[in-house]
Amino acid sequence: MPVLINAIRGYYRDLGVELEESDVLITTGGSEALLLTCLSILDPYTEVIIPEPYYPNYTTFVHAAGGVIRALPTNPWEGYRYAERERIESLITKNTRAILITNPGNPTGVVLDQQEMRMIADIAKAHNLFLICDEVYREFCYDDRFGVPTMAHFRDIDDNLVIIDSVSKRFSACGARVGCVVTRNRELQQALLKFCQSRLAVATIDQVGAAALYSADQAFYRKCKAEYRLRRDTVIRKLRKIPGVVVEEPMGAFYVMASLPVDDADKFQYWLLEKFSDRGDTVMFAPGAPFYETPGKGTNEVRIAYVLKQQDLERAMDVLAKGIAAYQRTVMKVVPPVERELPMRMDPSDIY
Repeated sequence: MPVLINAIRGYYRDLGVELEESDVLITTGGSEALLLTCLSILDPYTEVIIPEPYYPNYTTFVHAAGGVIRALPTNPWEGYRYAERERIESLITKNTRAILITNPGNPTGVVLDQQEMRMIADIAKAHNLFLICDEVYREFCYDDRFGVPTMAHFRDIDDNLVIIDSVSKRFSACGARVGCVVTRNRELQQALLKFCQSRLAVATIDQVGAAALYSADQAFYRKCKAEYRLRRDTVIRKLRKIPGVVVEEPMGAFYVMASLPVDDADKFQYWLLEKFSDRGDTVMFAPGAPFYETPGKGTNEVRIAYVLKQQDLERAMDVLAKGIAAYQRTVMKVVPPVERELPMRMDPSDIY
């Protein structure tokens, strides 16, 4: 509907990006935008480079189009950062068709700075690859140095760039399945339109409502960002008090990946739900392994979504800390150092 397309154009205009009506294609949420993009640009066995850990449904979308994921490795002790030219270009083959990134990142909360964005744009341009940028968490950046990041500012990659957008995350309106593909590549737009013509359009009332959301005052974004920054800070502060947890402060979105001192996060999650409670409470998270393409990675990592109220997050992290300690004692049979049995006296024969 023109009312929604023009609202989206107005939103991007406020970001310093001018779009034509034909640059915007409305989809049923960001998920359909990703699926239709993959169906339009991928052939069987063509490859997409994706930094891992990543949103698990990327696997669904790429595989549905017959594509193959080439995972770009990251590590928790490096803060899950990946924007090094050599690291990315080492994965490019004759079958590579696209690079897919989330900025800010899900599940890591990583936010690319302007230099890193420029470098990735240069790689896509140099190798004639599509650059698919999932920017649905764009407004959730907690360091003012990043501003409101979007690859749309780089006009020299108009034929390469595909932006995925959605109202559900930005406006906490998950039930409103309204998203869009933004691209200036006319050939791609025509391919996308063929898929759109084979299904029903987004509901009229949802489009009208989404148009109103896109017109939200900047005060709305500031209020949301302040609330989510408080929730993030609460989770990070609590996690860093738990012995053995490795975690970096996320700079965007509303997720954090953390490495827990447990043998298997999935096994630990089942144990928390079935065997553990503290005053009637337990805690849930997303085990980290499904966010990786590489087998064996993320076994003891978890993704925590800090979408609860700050007081509830305080309690949840306290329960998690108690759960880890209890799991280590009862399942892993780890005895805390203060509980280790020590000899009553030292004998010379005990010294080697």
